[in-house]
Amino acid sequence: MAKRSTAMRPIAEAEVVVGMDVGDIWSEVCMMDGSGEVLHEARVRTREVALRKYFEGLAPGRVVLEAGGQSPWIQRLLKGLGHDAIVVNPHRVRLIAESLVKDDRRDAVLLADLGRMAPLALHRVEHRSAQEQVDLAVLRARALVVKQRSMNILHVRGVVKACGGRLVGCTVERFSQLAAPQIGAELRSALFPLLGLISEQTKLIRGYDVQVAELIGQRYPEAQAMQQICGVGPITALHFRLSIGDPGRFSRSRQVGPYFGLVPARRQSGGRDPGLGITKSGDAEVRHLLVQCAQYIVSHPKAESALRVWGMKKAEGGRRARQRAVVGVARRLAVLMHHLWVSGEVYERFPGREVA
Repeated sequence: MAKRSTAMRPIAEAEVVVGMDVGDIWSEVCMMDGSGEVLHEARVRTREVALRKYFEGLAPGRVVLEAGGQSPWIQRLLKGLGHDAIVVNPHRVRLIAESLVKDDRRDAVLLADLGRMAPLALHRVEHRSAQEQVDLAVLRARALVVKQRSMNILHVRGVVKACGGRLVGCTVERFSQLAAPQIGAELRSALFPLLGLISEQTKLIRGYDVQVAELIGQRYPEAQAMQQICGVGPITALHFRLSIGDPGRFSRSRQVGPYFGLVPARRQSGGRDPGLGITKSGDAEVRHLLVQCAQYIVSHPKAESALRVWGMKKAEGGRRARQRAVVGVARRLAVLMHHLWVSGEVYERFPGREVA
């Protein structure tokens, strides 16, 4: 759980709070005083020039809007104008999502009211900087190409199998080269263009890998420190770094595991307290990468460490126990990566004892 901001206090009666429902073209704005009286409502075009003109004319105050595709640049704009821009998690504001009478104007009024009465309940979202957002786009573009390449390979294998053939197993990097001679003449016109596309996608992924290495070397040396852990590569380290942004958001490294949804959910009521799966909150891609790293750590003796020993012990007892152990290792891995980041310490596989 991230630190709570000292600025998140109820609005005094003489102060004002602005609720803003952001739309793709137009945004609804509602200004409310501390007593709950609506002072002003407006419809502003969702463009930087229009929003800057509107909010420049207001005294610095609290502005509440939901997280969405345009909230990062809007939050940066409002902060630059001196406003306390609160971006809220829409999944935590059920009053809006599940309203029976929902429209943009009502949503703006409700956001202003919530910002006035219960700011701590809004689960404030802090967007990354503009540069970090640009750098994260490299990782997301790479992930998209990797997914598309996998789908193309599965399609080629499926079509060949449906026609009575079977392609040999191989690495994805060599798939196009080894698959081409095994495809029958009747399928070449359909599948050879896909093999060419898969080769181009592999080259594109290699190019993204070079960009990632350059970003770590030039701007994010802390991601290099995280790679001291066997099983953590540059993609996981940089994605982890960019997703968190400011490590000071967490007062303790232990809070990072829950932030990425790697702790069990809970629905206790009365005498019932059922066992549930993990919350899966936070960045799904980072959580997926952490779990992949954890699977490597648990499965490969090369990753021998205190973390692996803990995971192997928890994995005893069958498939379900192993699944829980992998999630547990992923959670501890997130904590360890954050700790190495903020402390600058050298990673020790077995703290407290020498390793040959």
